[in-house]
Amino acid sequence: MHRHAIRPLRAVAVALLLTGSALAAPAGAAQDADAFISNLGTQAIQVLGPSAQPAQRAARFRQLYESDFDIAVAARFVLGPSGRTMTPQQLQEFAGLFREYLVQAYTRRLGEYGGEQFRVTGNRQAGDETIVTSQVMRRSGNPVEMDWHVAEHGGRLVITDVTVDGVSMKVTHRNEFAQIIQRNGGRADSLIAVLRQQLAQGPGAAPQSGSSLPPAAAPQSGSSLPPDAAPRSGSSLPPGAAPMR
Repeated sequence: MHRHAIRPLRAVAVALLLTGSALAAPAGAAQDADAFISNLGTQAIQVLGPSAQPAQRAARFRQLYESDFDIAVAARFVLGPSGRTMTPQQLQEFAGLFREYLVQAYTRRLGEYGGEQFRVTGNRQAGDETIVTSQVMRRSGNPVEMDWHVAEHGGRLVITDVTVDGVSMKVTHRNEFAQIIQRNGGRADSLIAVLRQQLAQGPGAAPQSGSSLPPAAAPQSGSSLPPDAAPRSGSSLPPGAAPMR
């Protein structure tokens, strides 16, 4: 009788061990994600300091961005259903333009905090991702709240999204791009032309008053890619494509 009673106890013990192991794994992953973001955030704030020229800041940040952000996933998300209407060649060109556009957008946005103190404040699980919370402690004004969505892909940690003061980069870009495509008759290829036009202005271009710089603020109704500007001489849009407004 005692032998029969021991078997359920062993089963319970094994179950507890397995459960404990399963619960411990996310804690370790969260600690890794914290260290990953602490290192990346500190580097980003340092390399984007005010002493460097815009082109230098963009080049430095590009190295961090291309190695630690999941650009392919972000590109598919921001295109939404429109991506299904694009050819493989168009998708490939969009991915390259989008990568450079994000480098310039983040360089401008995070450059505002160059030289400030960056610190990780905690983390929480969200499905397969760890959201690492952080703050940029400004010398004047309130701290800037930044949440980093971290996932493990191919055995390494990558960032899938960043929110600044509660506004998601991915969602902001998706909304902006959808507006551009809608204004151009639903033609997804018009987005490629608009991105080309935007990038031609270079990393030092400043947004006009009222435009949005993702991921810091949600786009206004009818807004387009920041910074807003008229097409440069010699640039072209597909027939019928409306430029940014």
